Amino acid sequence: MYDLNKSKIMELFQFDNAAKGISEAYVASSSGRVQTGDVVHLSFPETNGDCHVKSGHIRHTDSYVIKIASGFYNNPSKGLPSSNGMMLAFSARTGEPTAILRDEGWLTDMRTGIGGAIATKALAAKYAKRVLIIGSGIQAQFQAKCLASLMPRRSFNFNIWGRNISAASTLVEELQSNNLNADVATNLDEEVSLADIIITTTPATSPLFGDNLVRPGTHITAIGADTHGKQELPTSLIESASLLVCDMTSQSLNHGDFQVINDTDLSKKVVELGNILSNSCAGRTSDNDITIADLTGIAAQDIAITSGIIDAAEFEK
Repeated sequence: MYDLNKSKIMELFQFDNAAKGISEAYVASSSGRVQTGDVVHLSFPETNGDCHVKSGHIRHTDSYVIKIASGFYNNPSKGLPSSNGMMLAFSARTGEPTAILRDEGWLTDMRTGIGGAIATKALAAKYAKRVLIIGSGIQAQFQAKCLASLMPRRSFNFNIWGRNISAASTLVEELQSNNLNADVATNLDEEVSLADIIITTTPATSPLFGDNLVRPGTHITAIGADTHGKQELPTSLIESASLLVCDMTSQSLNHGDFQVINDTDLSKKVVELGNILSNSCAGRTSDNDITIADLTGIAAQDIAITSGIIDAAEFEK
């Protein structure tokens, strides 16, 4: 059995293989080839934290995976990362444990970053270069770096807005040190109205910006709403968008940004990302479409990224 710490996991990680595996996992999920249990949510309001437990198995693969991931959003003020957790893999043939990946939440952050990048690549307009990232935490960093890595020929301009200007400035410096074009955004409403791509990465419980600011042709990838009561986008924006896309319909309508339309006819028009990636459903059809991807994070992503690390460890033997 493998027992790998974060540094070893990062050493074994291969971005291109992970992106390919996660893309295939989305397709597998939307085509009914993933068995997954209900998500377990634990909330710690007194410490501004939460924990999610996800599990699943992709048909005809060697392992099933249980993932524990937490987010304690006051941690950065204490000099601690906001994310933590681990992945547990078991044989789908015998039930024996095959790997403990003590990633401290890094794999969850990476698979979320890659998932967002896959959705943005699939749905953004061909000309889109001006990217507004709302939030200045670890996931904002992953979204920027993963999008740049997934689309290396596109010269993106990243504008970072956060309630904490110091944190936004630190993130901009980090992105610039990785040769990415990045600046601090100070006027959120103005940046929303100018952006080609908007990526939201916060634990907000009410819309981050007002109505009627998003211009035609914009794509939005919403990452933060992953439990009941969280909401990053205005309800009117969701109701008026040209295309609504999610990773898993049951999750998105239950505890994603799309939970606000769960009981409406509009919910029937939500399309899963895997069906767009497999060309079973159309994605963007016009440069003027406003498209939204609401990503709650699915077990298939965890299985894919965990399997990639196990395969790399096997190859290294």
